[in-house]
Amino acid sequence: MSRALTKAAIASIGGLSLLLLGGCEFGAKQKTQTGYRGTGLEQIVDVRHVVKASAIPAPPYPLPPDGGPTAGESYQNLKVLGGVSKERFDHLMAEMSQWVAPPEQGCNYCHNPENMASDEKYTKVVARRMLQMTRNINSRWSSHVKETGVTCYTCHRGNAVPVNKWAFAQGTPHPGSILGNKHGQNTPEANVGYASLPSDPFADYLNGQQQIRVAGNSPFPSKDHVVSVKDAEKTYGLMMHISSALGVNCTYCHNTQSFRAWNLSRAQRATAYYGIRMVRDINEDYISSLQPVFPAYRKGPHGDPYKVNCTTCHQGQSKPLGGVSMIAQAPALKGPPLATAAPEGGPAAATAVPAAFNKPAEMTAKK
Repeated sequence: MSRALTKAAIASIGGLSLLLLGGCEFGAKQKTQTGYRGTGLEQIVDVRHVVKASAIPAPPYPLPPDGGPTAGESYQNLKVLGGVSKERFDHLMAEMSQWVAPPEQGCNYCHNPENMASDEKYTKVVARRMLQMTRNINSRWSSHVKETGVTCYTCHRGNAVPVNKWAFAQGTPHPGSILGNKHGQNTPEANVGYASLPSDPFADYLNGQQQIRVAGNSPFPSKDHVVSVKDAEKTYGLMMHISSALGVNCTYCHNTQSFRAWNLSRAQRATAYYGIRMVRDINEDYISSLQPVFPAYRKGPHGDPYKVNCTTCHQGQSKPLGGVSMIAQAPALKGPPLATAAPEGGPAAATAVPAAFNKPAEMTAKK
């Protein structure tokens, strides 16, 4: 081979190598050790892609003191928040207008200005149900939202409809049909990191009740734990979504020594466990129940309402809005206290999490 051909071949190989390495994302990375050395628990963040916290809007006016006549005593057809004081109710309505309604419409987005008690606008019926949902999240799902809580702004960010949402995908059968849902295998979709995975992990895991666990107790097949490759791929698709939604890698929750082992995982895995079930509760009990209420242009291609996933709230951050709580501005959204802070069972009942799961000393790998 001539010297010229040799140089050309080397140049071609070098160019191909650079092309292949293009997917490795050159540039500065920030590394944070989140577990004991040797456990594979390290967060690697591309500093160029860190999502900045959204600006928290100032309250429309200072929160008035509690007390005085209730909203239920002051207004007609009030089915939610009737026990809240009129002054605090009015403050919350002004906040909701700021958080959700188009600026050019304001209160008229939900209300008929000639008859504020009327339910003629579907947006008022939806807003009433969303208030119930938000109070449910803040009371029942503290296992996920902790004391930070959520408000309408957490998802809406000033938009009438949250930017990040999903519905059953176009071109695939509805999950309720006899054909089932094909999940768009090999479809280039950002939800699964453009990987060769089913592109719709939401229908089964964030709207349905399918089990997500695919790893067994044994390296060998067992009649007690049979999971198909297809199910495993759908699970990985969901994990890719959660990773991108929170802007983290797998070790934010899992230990690479054993992705399955709860006693080696970080406490964030339990928080995520409840988060998945919280999203199911939102989609099934609150949003899907509004299917007859939403107009056609507010539904997906199969006629189902747009639903939420992890990105709806998190938007690239491990804690929505950078962990800033807005509940102090809207105390009426805290909801009534419930007997239990989380649904019965939890990860301990479902996946045999050790009782001492939250003790760091017992989360280390056994030597």
